[in-house]
Amino acid sequence: MSDLAERKMQFLFTLRSKGISNARVLAAMEKVDRGMFVRGHFADRAYEDMPLPIASGQTISQPSVVGLMTQALEVSERDKVLEIGTGSGYQAAVLSHLARRVYTIDRHRNLTRAAQEVITALGIPNVTVVTGDGCFGMEEQAPFDRILVTAAAEDPPTPLLAQLKVGGIMVLPVGQSDQVQSLIKVVRHEDGFDYEELMPVRFVPLVEGLAEP
Repeated sequence: MSDLAERKMQFLFTLRSKGISNARVLAAMEKVDRGMFVRGHFADRAYEDMPLPIASGQTISQPSVVGLMTQALEVSERDKVLEIGTGSGYQAAVLSHLARRVYTIDRHRNLTRAAQEVITALGIPNVTVVTGDGCFGMEEQAPFDRILVTAAAEDPPTPLLAQLKVGGIMVLPVGQSDQVQSLIKVVRHEDGFDYEELMPVRFVPLVEGLAEP
């Protein structure tokens, strides 16, 4: 077995050991090569279970956290999903194997451009990458069956709650600082929202407005 194949096998073993048990999520993460999304001198660490720096002061999330967030989202093959915070595009690529359609938005134009390049190179047809202010969601495509936020806000943003379908699920980190954050699962009902705290996490902050080019 080659060193790369061995690292990929260890990668999947680590995901299972961290509590990712959903067969569809594991299969999606097996199909998406994280090495395609990590560039520069961190490329040789792509199959380690750790967050890594990418451009614009952002990070590509720890794979086990990607898996646990995706698992909590309970995506079906009929779902339309909105992701806030494209980053490298890795999470959107994983979601593409689970959902009917994925819309992903980021405030950093250089990140959306790079993510689009990789997604195109991988031949993924059902992901739309947009440069914009994720705090306001994507009203023109709403409502969404599922919303995933990969940056931490103090509270779930009101525009995103409004764009979630009744019966829909949103998973996001919330917290007052980058030191203390919790991953939250929000389910929308006819008469309001249910909130479930999943685990402690650490994400970059959710920032309003477009980034400077």
